[in-house]
Amino acid sequence: MSYVHAVPVRNAAGLLLAAVALAGAAAHRAPGNPAAVSAKLSEWKVELSARSIAAGTVTFTVANVGSIPHAFEVEGQGIEQETAVIQPGSSATLTLTLKPGTYEVYCPVGEDSHKKLGMETHLTVVGATRPGSSGYGDSEMGESNMSHMSESPARGEKVQAIRVTSGGPVIQILPGPFPFPDSAAPILKQFGDEREGLESQVKNGPYSNNVTPIAGAFTFTAWDKGAVRDSVDGVAEFMTQDGARWKLALDRVQTKDVPHHPRFGGVILGLYYHGNTAVHTPLVPTINSAVALWAFGHLYKNGALVTDNAMVHVMLLSRTRRDGDFALACWDCSKHKIEELQLQILPGPGEPKLDAPGGFLFVNWEKSSSAKPAS
Repeated sequence: MSYVHAVPVRNAAGLLLAAVALAGAAAHRAPGNPAAVSAKLSEWKVELSARSIAAGTVTFTVANVGSIPHAFEVEGQGIEQETAVIQPGSSATLTLTLKPGTYEVYCPVGEDSHKKLGMETHLTVVGATRPGSSGYGDSEMGESNMSHMSESPARGEKVQAIRVTSGGPVIQILPGPFPFPDSAAPILKQFGDEREGLESQVKNGPYSNNVTPIAGAFTFTAWDKGAVRDSVDGVAEFMTQDGARWKLALDRVQTKDVPHHPRFGGVILGLYYHGNTAVHTPLVPTINSAVALWAFGHLYKNGALVTDNAMVHVMLLSRTRRDGDFALACWDCSKHKIEELQLQILPGPGEPKLDAPGGFLFVNWEKSSSAKPAS
């Protein structure tokens, strides 16, 4: 906490002059004496001690107070500079000379995935005669909800949307061992209370090489509208290995917390995560996705309603499985073509397991595509 000594003045004009003098003293820095801005990085926000500073040299002292690695980047007015990756509990500094203008300040980790998840704010640099404003907690996208890739239309941002159509071979993925346990083991240590549950899936979980060919189709449209306004509309129909006919109708997204650290929800267009990123479960290869969403759906089996609250996770992602036997082909699949459509279905909260191997449904379409929907 800082203290300011009151200076007696004789009238309102004197009070105004005193305020201007104090502001000028703060804004005019001595040569060689850079401004100092503190920054805190955590899941999923960037907090600055000042949102507005005077032009000139500034030193950012950046602390990672989160639970996974982050970094700090400043971009704008011809500048794009960043720190090295900062481990949890560590800090770094970045000294720059900034001219007047607006700068993006964000975490660049994961090919900007952390930025898309909310780790972004802005810094205004003004002429040397204007004072700065300060205060932590100013990240513009600091909520934990995952639908922050675009701002609300009320703030002038355009809604983003994607239409996905399934294609190619269709497979049902059955429970089995995860094929890259040694790669995932170090990352699982970061998952706290959820670690035990995830480790049980290493031996018998949904990401396995135990697959069987089936038939089906899936088409949906998803809208990223920011915060809790995301939406989805789509239908999947497929026949599983036992001959059962399943239908899923998607009509609403899940915006509350979903399992696995850190917590997600809603619709995200463009995301680099899983695997070695320490973002979400590592019991999935490292991937890039065109869209990832979490939703509720109406699930039917052989024409009869099973639940109106099936929990659904969908990704259109970089290809993880090879042709032929459709085994997982890579631990880091992020550079592969984005054409694999994954549909995972679990029972609703408090409901019994689904009548399927492992109590869940997991279907892949290996040659799928996406497009911008017609307006």
